[in-house]
Amino acid sequence: MNEDRAHFAPVDPVRAGLKGCCPRCGEGRLFDGLLTVKPRCAACGLDYSFADAGDGPAVFVILIVGFIVIGSVLWLQVNYGPPIWLHILLFAPLTIVLSLLSLRWCKGILIALQFRNNASQGQIDRD
Repeated sequence: MNEDRAHFAPVDPVRAGLKGCCPRCGEGRLFDGLLTVKPRCAACGLDYSFADAGDGPAVFVILIVGFIVIGSVLWLQVNYGPPIWLHILLFAPLTIVLSLLSLRWCKGILIALQFRNNASQGQIDRD
């Protein structure tokens, strides 16, 4: 006898990662808090033990945010020449906020892409 199995429509990994949703159903939350991955999806029951983004998100964030912040610092210094305390006052909070936001997005996208890759290779049950 065949078991009744739920089938999920394909979920866009970038959209799911940016929203922090389950990479299989797109409904449940991926994160418990800011960056901690939940043990499983509350909506479809997908076990998130496969999710290991490693240092990839941090590398992407360092490169992207570093480019934005250092470019802004150089532009401000060349055009206006403000004192160093103003650079610290402006760019320290900007760096922290951009890093935390983009780290969550990058981690979500990489986990969703990892799920898609593993599901296409048959390592994770897609249904």
